[in-house]
Amino acid sequence: MGSIARSASESFDVMIVGAGLSGINSAYRIQTELPGYSYTVLESRDAIGGTWDLFRYPGIRSDSDLHTFGFPWRPWTEHRAIAAGEAIRNYIRESAEEFGIDKKIRFGNKMLSADWSTEEQNWNMLVDSNGEEKLYKARFIIFSTGYYDYNEPLKTTIPGIENFKGTRIHPQFWPEDLIVDSKKIVIIGSGATAVTLLPILAQTAKHVTMLQRSPTYILSRPSVDPVGTFLRKVFPSWIASRIVRYRFLVLPFLFSKFCSAFPEAARRIIHKRVKAELPPSMSIDPDFNPRYNPWEQRLCVCPDGDFYESLRNGSSDVVTDTIERVTETGIETVGGKVIDADIIITATGLKMQLAGGATLSRDGTPLSLPSTFAWNSTMLSDVPNAALVIGYANASWTLGADAAAKLVIRLLKYMRKNGFSSAMPRVGDVGMKKQNLLNLNSTYVEKAKGDLPSAGDKKPWLPRSNYFVDLWAASYGNLTRGLEFTSAADAASKKVN
Repeated sequence: MGSIARSASESFDVMIVGAGLSGINSAYRIQTELPGYSYTVLESRDAIGGTWDLFRYPGIRSDSDLHTFGFPWRPWTEHRAIAAGEAIRNYIRESAEEFGIDKKIRFGNKMLSADWSTEEQNWNMLVDSNGEEKLYKARFIIFSTGYYDYNEPLKTTIPGIENFKGTRIHPQFWPEDLIVDSKKIVIIGSGATAVTLLPILAQTAKHVTMLQRSPTYILSRPSVDPVGTFLRKVFPSWIASRIVRYRFLVLPFLFSKFCSAFPEAARRIIHKRVKAELPPSMSIDPDFNPRYNPWEQRLCVCPDGDFYESLRNGSSDVVTDTIERVTETGIETVGGKVIDADIIITATGLKMQLAGGATLSRDGTPLSLPSTFAWNSTMLSDVPNAALVIGYANASWTLGADAAAKLVIRLLKYMRKNGFSSAMPRVGDVGMKKQNLLNLNSTYVEKAKGDLPSAGDKKPWLPRSNYFVDLWAASYGNLTRGLEFTSAADAASKKVN
């Protein structure tokens, strides 16, 4: 791209990268609480929605309730708590349009690099804008880019996969013209994507097999919340929406805490519910008895028990085994099973990536994100005036994203009030111990450990705890501990000298 002419730079107070849930939420917070600040949203693709616009595999839906997954400033009012991808995509787009955020989005703009200038006290960004290089300046960047690579899935070694003569698909790149009717399908994986795909494909396929190395917890939940339906009949919409949201905030939080405190009791409760939904021919072992405790990995949700219904009607099954090799016509397992297949779907996880893959530097020196610590799970050590929006692993992503946005707003207001031009996290305690930023042991998280920033074992470097604690910290917690501020006057003085 070096030969392409670059346009003159534009300057903004805040640059938001990504027009998914996190980016739209950040934009709303900026324009409502800092109305005098200029901002724009860079979106590398041509549509609003992020994950929910990218993924188009059959049956895609949320695995979190939309009452907490939706925006707190525009409540989810539909009766379905577990919503389809199209409904979520429309909700995000309509939210942006209602508040004029869509007018601030620049589509087809992918950030390539960003360099912080100590002298100028701003970021200088190089952006691929629909094939043309553009330069932007911003005082503060909010990376609302999610946590995985949109262009490349997680690489997984599957012995002999190149031998397969049928159709091979990764759900991240689902072909629009794929015909599954009367096909024998094998889904490799046991996460949320596999659990979502199985029942919808089983409706028309000849048979669907979910082949997993190890089981996961799969819980049935009503897609329509009966309590919420009742509340909407009794109370005005705005009151009912608020009650429903807090209900969905509190109950899952209490359940996750129960799972952490009493893992064996939680396991027994889940097993009892699963056993009641399985066909008589299937038992908990080995297909539904995970090796880990509940919430050490994210629990999978199936709305209205659709996953178990497809097992009961015989249109699908689950095999727990290791792949020996893939043949021209299917899969042979170590345990001696032969599974015929016309289509193999590799639902084996996502490749984690932060900041949308952009290269970051400070005064021309590259910054290594894996070597940083996360300040309040939002900013990174030695990286000035930049926020990395990270949500929750054990709750709705949007809750963590909004806690981060609120913290950034409070910080920007504090900096404006005190005449500071930059804030940079600094780790003063050299003896601080590292912790995982994401408290999950899922395969894709384990494989990405060397590529992610770390959390610490002391405030303000602790990993996310829960929404209530993080929201309080964002709104009222210590705002200066661990931060190094530069005043606008000091920056101007250094520039002159």
